[in-house]
Amino acid sequence: MHHRLMSACAAPLALAGAIAGWTSPALAHPEVLAAQPPEGTSASHVTQVTLTFSEPLVAAMSGVEVMMTGMPGMANHQPMKMTGVKTSLAADGVTLVARLPRALPVGTYEANWHVVSADTHRVAGKLTFSVK
Repeated sequence: MHHRLMSACAAPLALAGAIAGWTSPALAHPEVLAAQPPEGTSASHVTQVTLTFSEPLVAAMSGVEVMMTGMPGMANHQPMKMTGVKTSLAADGVTLVARLPRALPVGTYEANWHVVSADTHRVAGKLTFSVK
């Protein structure tokens, strides 16, 4: 009788554990795994910004806005949005690409991004870099 009671109690616990394990990936949020240019670095001839995420993204609900935040010799530079940026999702489904119409001029930049993963989680952040 004691064995049956243990089995009866263990079944709901095992089922709860299986359900928790089954649903936990849905609770994850997309995270940046790689960026080009990398966070906090200085690069030259930047014609695109790429962000690779940990989960597949929904292209129509994801984007990048590139802002110039500083120029050499200019104190108190107001952030200036770079125009003509075309954002798309790469064929791998996890890399967001912001193509610029021309190479960015020397200065400091912020790429403000927002993405929605396939499981509808929305995450936003920023990437900072400079162009030399």
